[in-house]
Amino acid sequence: MIGTLINFAAILAGGLIGLLAGNRIPLKVRQSLTSALGLFTLAYSVHLFSQTQNMLVPLSSIVLGTIAGEALRIEELLNSLGERIQQRVERGTNADSPDAQRFITGFVTASLLFCIGPMAILGSIQDGLVGDYQMLAIKSILDGITAIAFASTFGVGVLLSAAMVLVYQGAISLLAGAIGKGFDQSVILEMTSVGGVILAGIAISNLLEIKKIRIGSFLPALLIVVLIVLLLNTLGIAWS
Repeated sequence: MIGTLINFAAILAGGLIGLLAGNRIPLKVRQSLTSALGLFTLAYSVHLFSQTQNMLVPLSSIVLGTIAGEALRIEELLNSLGERIQQRVERGTNADSPDAQRFITGFVTASLLFCIGPMAILGSIQDGLVGDYQMLAIKSILDGITAIAFASTFGVGVLLSAAMVLVYQGAISLLAGAIGKGFDQSVILEMTSVGGVILAGIAISNLLEIKKIRIGSFLPALLIVVLIVLLLNTLGIAWS
């Protein structure tokens, strides 16, 4: 859970900076930092993908996972979940109180942005399985920069979103650690390589904004790759 704790601290730090001096940081600086982190994330995704022992395994996992993700409409489900949470919270907000509305909007918007996304899920699984928190460390920097901008606009509510990240990502990491104890190295390596492909999509779509990609549809590939590797190992098929 080290990665989640880093993420938690980064959001708090970014939120505090945003409250105290967020408006003094030029927009161009924030945009350039996001682009730089996008390029780094893309390079890191290549490093993760290179750990595969057979490119056909992540390829087949991504293809089958994307088909399953589109059939299950995961991208739409994630977006719908975010909209429902926001609507329910704002429904109970006192419309006559601008400060309360601002607080709720900051908390809900930041929580959804930091939690409802493939990088949060993927990084938490990686952290829980093998204790590799590098992906969450990258996310932490991104979230910290975003928290600066959000806190300067919406106020202290953004800081409370850090608690949501702590609970949400921490639970995923603990669950992944419990389930993954029986996995051998081949499973972990192929999951890592699939994660690299998904991370590349995040960099291209969300950070560099080169092309919009339905990243949520890729998520089933993380489960399918496990099933493929376990099946190959059970059948004794030499694939690596």
